[in-house]
Amino acid sequence: MRILFADDEASLQELMRIELPRLGHEATVCPDGRTALAALDRTAFDCVIVDLDMPGVGGLDVISRVRETCPDTEAVIVTGKSSLESAVTAVRQGVFDYLTKPCKLADIQAVLERVRKKRELTARLKALEGRVRRAEGATQLVGGSAALERVKRVIDRVAASDATVLIRGETGTGKELVARAIHEGSPRAARPLVAVNCGALPEHLVESELFGHRKGAFTGADEHRAGLFEVADGGTIFLDEIGELPRSLQPRLLRVLESGEIRRVGDSHPITVDVRVVCATHRSLEEMVAAGAFREDLLFRINTFEITIPPLRERLDDLPSLVRHFVHKARPQAPPEAEVADTAVFAALAAHHWPGNVRELANVVEHALVLCDALPLTVEHLPARLGADRVRVPPAIAQPVPQPAPSPKAVSLRELEMQAIRDGLERNRGNKARTAEELGISLKTLYNKLHQLQDSTAERSA
Repeated sequence: MRILFADDEASLQELMRIELPRLGHEATVCPDGRTALAALDRTAFDCVIVDLDMPGVGGLDVISRVRETCPDTEAVIVTGKSSLESAVTAVRQGVFDYLTKPCKLADIQAVLERVRKKRELTARLKALEGRVRRAEGATQLVGGSAALERVKRVIDRVAASDATVLIRGETGTGKELVARAIHEGSPRAARPLVAVNCGALPEHLVESELFGHRKGAFTGADEHRAGLFEVADGGTIFLDEIGELPRSLQPRLLRVLESGEIRRVGDSHPITVDVRVVCATHRSLEEMVAAGAFREDLLFRINTFEITIPPLRERLDDLPSLVRHFVHKARPQAPPEAEVADTAVFAALAAHHWPGNVRELANVVEHALVLCDALPLTVEHLPARLGADRVRVPPAIAQPVPQPAPSPKAVSLRELEMQAIRDGLERNRGNKARTAEELGISLKTLYNKLHQLQDSTAERSA
């Protein structure tokens, strides 16, 4: 790494001038703070190590310049015991660590190794985010239904702020996509977005994963490790399934939200981080509060702003856009104007309840594309659970004497809808409420459809 060392003790200057290159680093050694400021104006450094108590321009002045000109540079303070309290205060303000005099070379080497690992991890994370962003393109909420447009407008409003956001919605509705849209629309877009599924972390490792740990803090902690809050410093952390966070760790999260301070497992001093927190849940946190499984004060703190994503059955107008999006994502070579599915497919999709929401639709389209050699998709390609059998045309029965093939009769979307309603009522023995729920439509819509069916029947009878 490229390191700037500033201290007014000549012996320490000479030691660092010799030992830092021996450890594999490029060293710039300065005798005072003023010289260090001049070096910062000429060169960008990976890490600066400065004495807190230098005459004239002190260590905090140097670090202040670092924060202004190169916020990615890590800062380490060297201090005497008399200024230990000031060093701890500096660490709380974002300084990476501090060393007390007399410094041992092994202590400096250990701190620099931790700095190196943190910078390496941050660089890898940025590279990974870049690859994901290039592969996925800009975050896109697909659809133009009134329900989705309301969500988009709310995202635009909240993204520009730094407010904590709670995203509610059923499984598969796209809560992480909304979190990503909030991050990309915010002033933090150039910094990391770290997504954490709280329900997927082993309970005994949640604290270490979120807040980090020091070497030897517990069995298996063989090295210092930065937590995900540190990795997300300057950016956004997305806590998915926040309701799964263990009750014992909820006070720790509340403290981070209130003070911006985290404490690594086994560490004696806190670290200040600048992180925006976005949470998501498919569970009722209010019911969890009533059951004693979730802290009420934490609920109040995380839902400064709330966004509820409608389930797919309430935004069926978005089905054509979503199907087209998934088809072209899987088959980018398909012409943009190509017909992706016939009307019978959309009728079958509209009649489904979609318990798995958009995620289930993506899997259905993937299933259909495996069976489909050439677009458009037909009902023959859909999974049987979508009721494709009810609208599938049976194969022609072979005749002893070849006959001219009859012209196929066109089936309108309205006729398919009415058939789906008849089948639903038959399955549910005339129970209209249950049929409406199964079809993913409101009871009022079902009654309107039935009236249309009665009117059509009356016209044919007349």
